[in-house]
Amino acid sequence: MAPFVICIGEPEQGHHPLHFQADWLQKQRGGTIPPQVMDSVAKLKKLSEENNVSFEELCVYALGAAQQEKDAAEQRAAEYSGSEDDDTKAE
Repeated sequence: MAPFVICIGEPEQGHHPLHFQADWLQKQRGGTIPPQVMDSVAKLKKLSEENNVSFEELCVYALGAAQQEKDAAEQRAAEYSGSEDDDTKAE
């Protein structure tokens, strides 16, 4: 699976926010947007409507929060890995 860029904006009424991009990707490149991505974006759209907030801004916030969480997990893993090295050296 190769990564690709998706653009997020206000979708046409009654369409999934990634409907047209998913359609193009499938027809032109034979690819698909993973179901978990489609589901997550649909949930964000629903939340934006329920809370009367900008869909685009909510997506930016959610992606930023996800990146921070990923970075923190990587940092913890690096620190844990480093502490194992320290334990090995002490023996």
